[in-house]
Amino acid sequence: MDALTIHQGLVVPLDRANVDTDAIIPKQFLKSIQRAGYGPYLFDEWRYEDRGEPGMDCTHRPKRQDFVLNQPRYQGATVLLARENFGCGSSREHAPWALLDFGIRCVIALSFADIFYNNCFKNGILPVALDDAAMDQLFTACFSQQGFQLTVNLETQQVSTDSGLQFSFEVDAFRKHCLLHGLDDIGLTLQEVNHIHAYEARRKNEAPWLFQA
Repeated sequence: MDALTIHQGLVVPLDRANVDTDAIIPKQFLKSIQRAGYGPYLFDEWRYEDRGEPGMDCTHRPKRQDFVLNQPRYQGATVLLARENFGCGSSREHAPWALLDFGIRCVIALSFADIFYNNCFKNGILPVALDDAAMDQLFTACFSQQGFQLTVNLETQQVSTDSGLQFSFEVDAFRKHCLLHGLDDIGLTLQEVNHIHAYEARRKNEAPWLFQA
């Protein structure tokens, strides 16, 4: 998992509340357990006029021009703004996979569904919760200023704009440590690899019959 310390990027505003995981990545794409390849299908039903299917080439699919991800000014965005309860619905881990594969490294919203929030940290996405006043300021700035960017500093736990606005956010110390160092569950386990090997060696010595073919 890629670490995240300070991220600066173009912002795309998704001015909606209660965006559920079925909207983020529809159910037909859950057949695969690969973590990559979901970016073209992110918000599939909102981005395209037709129904997407796994493996479909999205290059020439008809797009909904009024959807923000399709608008030229937001191409290449890596920070997503949203409203309350982002990521509600089912617990599918494919939702953060799709966001990350599309290029989103940070989601800033009023609030998040718990399971989606946890899944973001485990997959290298930083979810930032800010209050109503802060979110209103960010949406207003994003809509009014083309090329609007934000800097998200996980170390100092601050979101800042080029104009000098700053907003502080809270984050659990353990989740912060893991994301700063690029540690998912496997990475955390591998930090104890010497202890794991020592245990395996001890068990082979204590109960060799368990390891016989």
